[in-house]
Amino acid sequence: MIGIIAGSGYYELPGLLQRNDQTINTQYGEATVSTGTWDGVEVAFVARHGGDHSIPPNAINYRANVRALADLGVRSIFAVNVVGSLVLDRGPGSLFIVDDFIEFTQGRHCTFFDQPGEVTHTDMTSVYDPELRQTLKHAADLEEQQVTDSATYVCVNGPRFETPSEIRMFAQLGAHVVGMTGYPEVALAREAGLRYCSIAVVSNLAAGMTEDVVEEKEIWAALEATKDPVFRILKRCVQLSASDEC
Repeated sequence: MIGIIAGSGYYELPGLLQRNDQTINTQYGEATVSTGTWDGVEVAFVARHGGDHSIPPNAINYRANVRALADLGVRSIFAVNVVGSLVLDRGPGSLFIVDDFIEFTQGRHCTFFDQPGEVTHTDMTSVYDPELRQTLKHAADLEEQQVTDSATYVCVNGPRFETPSEIRMFAQLGAHVVGMTGYPEVALAREAGLRYCSIAVVSNLAAGMTEDVVEEKEIWAALEATKDPVFRILKRCVQLSASDEC
């Protein structure tokens, strides 16, 4: 089974057949997962913010979501992360394949190994699975969608947007995109032994990149325009991954 986790604007998989919405109880809490077949392949889908966008990024139960997918038998996860771009010529609608992260969050439950006697140090050298990243790139090429195949994602707590000074600092650290949901999800997937990759969808240029303010209505308009191409890429990924597993 292949897992898909998506964020703002991506609340269900179009064309998911035999859909079964489940509440999965884990030791870390409840997770809502939709299972079914997508183009003949078994998938499990999680909408991070809930189907009604009611869960802010700092309150998402990342551990329950990842644990539930693992318990359902998912071994590979394709994630969609909505981001602001720190690359001036890669504005709204642009797509990046993430290959590293920097973390600036606070107060999140960020590990499965937080109990006495469970100290485990997990390698993060290639935390975004190289083969799945290649699958994403191949899928985008097949769908004739331009993607930037390397990006460092900086994760902030949210739900507020970043300041221009913060963006300048992140750029100096080597970040290309900024978002609120990529961590600890990627690290938890690694701890759980799941293969994980992320396609970052640009909704806006980050604060201070231009003289314009970050308008939420413009963000939603940009996301609406990306839905069809991103879902087509994801469907290709599912097809390609299913073929690899056969």
